[in-house]
Amino acid sequence: MSSIGTLWATPNQPKGKRIRAVAAFAGLTLDSPASYEHFVDNQKPEFLAKFPLGKIPAFESKDGFKLFEATAIAEYVAALAPNSTLLGANPQDKALINQWISVADSEILFPISIVSRLVRGSLVPYSKPMHTTFNDAAIRGLKTVEAHLATHTYLVTERITLADITLASVILQGVGNNIDAALRAQLPNTIRHFETIINHPLLKEVWGPVDYVEKALQYTPPAKEKKEPKPAPPPAPKAEKKPAKKDDDDDDDDLVPKDEPKAKNPLDFLPKSTFNLEDWKRAYSNKDTRGAGGAIEWFYQNFDKAGFSAWRVDFKYNSELTQVFMSANQITGFFNRLEASRKYLFGSMGVLGTANNSIISGTLILRGQEAQPVVDVAPDWESYEYKKLDLENADDKAYFEAALAWDLEIDGKKWADGKNFK
Repeated sequence: MSSIGTLWATPNQPKGKRIRAVAAFAGLTLDSPASYEHFVDNQKPEFLAKFPLGKIPAFESKDGFKLFEATAIAEYVAALAPNSTLLGANPQDKALINQWISVADSEILFPISIVSRLVRGSLVPYSKPMHTTFNDAAIRGLKTVEAHLATHTYLVTERITLADITLASVILQGVGNNIDAALRAQLPNTIRHFETIINHPLLKEVWGPVDYVEKALQYTPPAKEKKEPKPAPPPAPKAEKKPAKKDDDDDDDDLVPKDEPKAKNPLDFLPKSTFNLEDWKRAYSNKDTRGAGGAIEWFYQNFDKAGFSAWRVDFKYNSELTQVFMSANQITGFFNRLEASRKYLFGSMGVLGTANNSIISGTLILRGQEAQPVVDVAPDWESYEYKKLDLENADDKAYFEAALAWDLEIDGKKWADGKNFK
């Protein structure tokens, strides 16, 4: 399909990604300018003649129609594909879509951006009361969305609208700055919605990989100026350092704190086990699951029940599940957030049933005898129930093996799609 016009936006700008996601969902194509250097090209007279505020995102259609401001551009692009469901089918839906776009931009994105600029020292002299005020405002907006999504798959209709894509672009900025692990744990429905949108097959490439901060950005006071020492002989000349690359993201979203040295995980102090989890992962990947010489047989021959344990995992909110692929994406999101525990954990989980009548269930093999120390690295770990399996019990053993073999059936619901954490 031919392009509808040119979009000026930097690669990592969430508002630019918002517009590209709308276009991708609607089946439309956007060009990028042949070359663009932010803070340089947007200050040139020819750019300002088209877009007088010098802001991005900015859009120019093939016939010369020009727009700036992300919300206006996104709505215009969505309107070019009237059958895409993005703008709603009736006046009520359209009004609700605009309502939630306003909540996302005004009640969440605006205070998040203020806090980001405060802690980075790019707005005004840092003020702790101002930091607290705007942080609380963002949390209030997030909690409003969280309560709504507790009973809704999407913000307005039963399908993705412009409101959902807008919220995802805002959360994308937040999880890289202010929405840290502790806050994400309070927002399981919001994070579930976010993961659903960014993993949609039409949109996944637009969003790209997502970096989640473990701890919200904090203000670091500048070092106090030291008294100048007495002049010393000039040192030998050193190789000239290249200047640091200037951040070109107009959304203030992609600076994350440097990782602090990580403390030793308490799981590393457990007595040494004879069961090698990496060997199990290789056996599971390379052998047939069932049958003689298969992965399950290998597991029982090598398992150390003192050093590891097996668990049943069930999603608590199955009534919220709709399409099978979306539920599978939710499992992917959960597994992605368990990354910090990869060396202690193996998982096999699946969607059982059909659209609008499904459940999420599966099994975990993990280090130690308690699930929480391994799974609580994921902000949404409490959205699942965990039951320790006794592999000498016939029912538990049958469940465990079926979850590994992807032929598990519960209450007449058959395995429809599965994911592994290896």
